[in-house]
Amino acid sequence: MQGVDATESQVTVHAVNIGGIRETEVDIPPGVTVLSGRNATNRTSFLQTIMAAMGSDAATLKGDAEEGAVELSIDGEQYRRTLHRTEGGVRFEGEPYLDDPTLGNLFAFLLESNDARQAVIRKQELRDLIMEPVDTDEIQAEIDRLEATRAEVDDELDAVAELKEELPGLEQRKQELAGEIEQRREELAAIEADLESMESDVEQTRAEKQELDAKLEELRDLRADLESVRSDIDIQQESIESLREELAESRAEREELDTLDGDPQAVESQLRQLRTRKRTLESEASELQDILQFNEEMLDGEETAVSEVLRDTEADNPTDQLLDDAETVCWTCGSEVPTERVEQTIETLRELRQQQTSEIRSIETELAELREQKERYERQQRREESLAAEIADAEAELQQRTSRLQQLRERREQLSEEVAELEQTVTELESEEFSEVLQRHREANQQEFELERLESELAEVTDRIKAIESELARETELRERRETIVEELQEQRTRIDRTEREAVEEFNERMAEILEMLQYDNLARIWIERKQQSGHSDRDTTFELHVVRTTESGASYEDTIDHLSESEREVTGLTFALAGYLVHDVHETVPFMLLDSLEAIDSDRLADLVSYFAEYSEYLVVALLPEDAQALSDEYTRVTEI
Repeated sequence: MQGVDATESQVTVHAVNIGGIRETEVDIPPGVTVLSGRNATNRTSFLQTIMAAMGSDAATLKGDAEEGAVELSIDGEQYRRTLHRTEGGVRFEGEPYLDDPTLGNLFAFLLESNDARQAVIRKQELRDLIMEPVDTDEIQAEIDRLEATRAEVDDELDAVAELKEELPGLEQRKQELAGEIEQRREELAAIEADLESMESDVEQTRAEKQELDAKLEELRDLRADLESVRSDIDIQQESIESLREELAESRAEREELDTLDGDPQAVESQLRQLRTRKRTLESEASELQDILQFNEEMLDGEETAVSEVLRDTEADNPTDQLLDDAETVCWTCGSEVPTERVEQTIETLRELRQQQTSEIRSIETELAELREQKERYERQQRREESLAAEIADAEAELQQRTSRLQQLRERREQLSEEVAELEQTVTELESEEFSEVLQRHREANQQEFELERLESELAEVTDRIKAIESELARETELRERRETIVEELQEQRTRIDRTEREAVEEFNERMAEILEMLQYDNLARIWIERKQQSGHSDRDTTFELHVVRTTESGASYEDTIDHLSESEREVTGLTFALAGYLVHDVHETVPFMLLDSLEAIDSDRLADLVSYFAEYSEYLVVALLPEDAQALSDEYTRVTEI
């Protein structure tokens, strides 16, 4: 982005009891607005007012106020937030401009305590800060979901491939069955023709033959029943074996689940302890922020109820009026102490708050791990319950099928005995002249039985072929779906990598342009190298900041961040924040960029830097001392009273 198309929309900010401000209303036109004034003129408080209207909770209440408010009018819309002092700190209410101020807090609200500015100065891991707005857990969850879906589609494609291999054999078997059926029909027709011829020669024994035919018909029916029972026995035995295998697998899985380590109650206890610790730290950090803000206002000379009392006391004491400017009055005991000592105490408090913030982040990480562990235990419990139900169902079905198998075996024995008895009866009815006729009847019965079996198998094979052909029709759809999933996976996997690379490129490009513009002596280059992590780490990459200087002879050498001047450090931190601003397209959601505490940068360079930053934000609000503000373009809007 090389510039912002500024609209003619003017912003109005109205604040009551914010920071050191009792009440003010300021109009901010598009472009650069310079808040010019000495310390203790509420410039920083006004920047915090804008932040509060945007949705940030970094603003503080006026020291002597219990409630405060800020109103923002922009693009014909109005946004209002209120601040209320409570025992646990300041409570924010109302409707801010942003639903989530994270991007603004990180990369647009560039006050002195801004994390992006401080990350360079304190040599913190830059990659983590750039990636903070990116929900890497959500991305990984989406990757896991897509991989699981792809695996399911692959299983379906493998099943289709197996069906493809099965189809030729089924087609061949269909042709064989059709041939066998035709052959059986021809043989049956020949036997029936022979029987018709034989029966015409034995008309005189018709009565005997009818009895024999009835017995043969009964025998054929019994044999068919016996064959059906045997088939049912085979089916039941196969089902019982399959059930036993499933039971063994389910029981083995349940035993494996029982051996998993961990104590869910201990995890729940840890979660409660960590949540309590986090709430305590957040409360302490909020209180400490109020103390820091109050002390900074006192040190800068901003008007509060306490400062008014102390000023009145000093006015009544002629000796105190002669005190060196290097001393100040302690607001707790009223004694004079060196300003440097108070500043040291404030710096100590800042370090303590930074430690608390780091501990809170560490606790949040541990909480996430414990929640995941708790979810794993819950999944295990649900699986155990599901396995128990599956095992119970399988055992019940196994018992039922075993009972049915026993019944079928008893039925088989009964039918076998009946067949044997009927065969004996048929044998007794047979006579020498009927032996050939009886043999042909037996052959006809067998042919009919085989014909029924073949026709039944042909119907099953035909149905199976139709089912396979229906499944094969889904192959194209499955392959197209898999290609879509692979593309989505590639997009998710490269999202983090792409953001990291863009951040490095943006910083290196902007840093090169700014250094060329500001012309620091012998400072040739400041750049970030994106390096792959080795060993065990919670991240794959890290950002390493390099400083390159030149000697008087023009030779280059690697320097360290520690050797950067205060001005060079501030410029580097601001540039890093700008890189995050551009990578995450902050301008699309946050109309403001705020700058203050720029005294370390000399006026001429500061004017160039403000001009450079002005290209990227619709509203750039800068708090400067009067002498620094003079170096900036006269075209910029000036605000001298707040």
